[in-house]
Amino acid sequence: MKTPNECLNMQDIRAEIDAIDRQIINAFAKRFEYVKAASKFKTSETSVKAPERFKSMLQQRRIWAEEEGLNPDVIEKLYQDLVNYFIEEELKHWQAKF
Repeated sequence: MKTPNECLNMQDIRAEIDAIDRQIINAFAKRFEYVKAASKFKTSETSVKAPERFKSMLQQRRIWAEEEGLNPDVIEKLYQDLVNYFIEEELKHWQAKF
């Protein structure tokens, strides 16, 4: 990995961005494994959706975004979309138990 200042051209920049994006997607896949595993501890559809947890999770991601100098609205939207997808998938896993 090169730092941004070590990159000599756009090809270097793009290669580093691609590498970071690959790591991010890998991390999302790992996160998804935990989401699926969580379904075995859920007792109802409401517990799968966990609206209060969802709300507090989004708020925490906003705080982390601000701490990193990112737009919290963009990060919140990203996590809303991602977690809504994961919730739907977790719900499928939970329903498959019955």
